[in-house]
Amino acid sequence: MGKTTIFLLLVFLGVLGALAFDNREMVTLKIPFGETYEMSKVTLILFSTTPGSLVVFIGFFIRDAKRVIDNLQEQKRLKREAKTQKAYSKAMNAILGQREEDAREALADILKESPEHVDALLRLGDIALHNDNHATALDYYKRARDLAPRNLQALLGLVGVHVRIKNWQGALRHVEEMLEVDSDNLTALYEKQAILESREKWDELISLQKTILKQEAHEKEKQREERKLLGYKYEYACMSLENAELEKSEKEFHAILKLDSAFIPAYLGLAEVMVSRGEPGRLVRDYLSAVAQKPEDKELKFLLGQIYSRLEMVDDALHILGTLDAGAVGGTELFRIRGELYLKRGQEERALEEFRAACDSGNESIVSYCCEACGARANDWSGRCPQCSEWNTFHVDISGRCPAVRPR
Repeated sequence: MGKTTIFLLLVFLGVLGALAFDNREMVTLKIPFGETYEMSKVTLILFSTTPGSLVVFIGFFIRDAKRVIDNLQEQKRLKREAKTQKAYSKAMNAILGQREEDAREALADILKESPEHVDALLRLGDIALHNDNHATALDYYKRARDLAPRNLQALLGLVGVHVRIKNWQGALRHVEEMLEVDSDNLTALYEKQAILESREKWDELISLQKTILKQEAHEKEKQREERKLLGYKYEYACMSLENAELEKSEKEFHAILKLDSAFIPAYLGLAEVMVSRGEPGRLVRDYLSAVAQKPEDKELKFLLGQIYSRLEMVDDALHILGTLDAGAVGGTELFRIRGELYLKRGQEERALEEFRAACDSGNESIVSYCCEACGARANDWSGRCPQCSEWNTFHVDISGRCPAVRPR
């Protein structure tokens, strides 16, 4: 009972005592359907206030008892939390020290004390996923998600499990749940990007990439994502070309070159579009325009020479390929093409010289390509490096050193 209550009670008793001293007369109290009693006025006042005082006293007693019980429970909770925190710190230290068995034991002890400890469930899920125990990891992450439906770590864990087992639909579902919690979450956006890329959903990726570029604040990452956007557009254009949607494909290739005129795969894609349409003249004009814009670009000249050769424009092909140095671009492929062109002209001796030069180059492969981003080498050209997954990075490299020069 509080000090204020006790003070008021004492004041009340003091006032009551003063009233009893000045009011000694008796009064009659008649109980309905009962007897009649005589008592002093003070006694009557006490009789009237006793039930209310008793109720108040009981109320205060219950309140104070509840406070005592709450304090005891709070102390017990704090002790349990301190014990749990100590065990969790032990588990985290074990994880950092790569002692997974010790970590599992500590986390299991936590769940015995606190079955709803979300962080313990998440860490156990992480350990299970690390050991490729997908079913166990999925169970832990689901339990954590059920306890905290808006917990992004739990949802991200579920995404990770579904990606490992290649359940793309399940992974996308949980990514969408993350975006419902935080629509601007870059981690969720990048997870969605990786899933869509693995499924080659290029049209959806183009839309998603624009959202990522709006959210990405770091300039270096933004440049990387801008390159990816060009790559997605290129893949979408190639897919349209494969589906014989020539108009859509041409539009996308031109859009890429408008953003980056040095995107060589787009020129090759346009070449395929023109050939499919039976428009070689337009194809040549486009390449001549590109070479005019970049007169120092040897690879563009090499590609134009190949197109001339394919179209049986022997003189034009020899004219442009004759300006190129095999040590800088083309390698043995350049010697081979020039040799075949001289044969078509009937100049066998010049053709023989070119073929000898190809043999003397000492390169077993007809032509070698190098990735500027990661330094990977390949015998076949590709618009995208199969090793680092960067687009527009392959170039002809005859030196054999193939250094990675483009920042990733």
